[in-house]
Amino acid sequence: MPDIIIYHNGTCTKSKGALELLQDAAIPHTIRYYLAEPLNENELAELLAKLDMQPSELVRKNEPLFKVQFEGKKLSETDWFRILIENPILIERPIVENGDHALIARPAERVFELL
Repeated sequence: MPDIIIYHNGTCTKSKGALELLQDAAIPHTIRYYLAEPLNENELAELLAKLDMQPSELVRKNEPLFKVQFEGKKLSETDWFRILIENPILIERPIVENGDHALIARPAERVFELL
């Protein structure tokens, strides 16, 4: 089985829940603290392809930064891509990746869909 990667924010309850499920099930995984180690352009492009999502679909719309700086603005997908690179806090979480597939683990039990 390829290694599971969880894109994790340690302060997020949903992210903690997905990580705990992986740990409790003894599923081998790697934790990517994407706020401390932001994704580069290639990594984000690959992740979006695995998620089958556009950059705007990956934006956390409840994040205060979104509400203050971006809510209501008409931005292109290219704009959103750049914004996510520059502001990883806006990336929806938790994301779990397994090989060529990824998903947003909401609810946390969705992590099992990738096994």
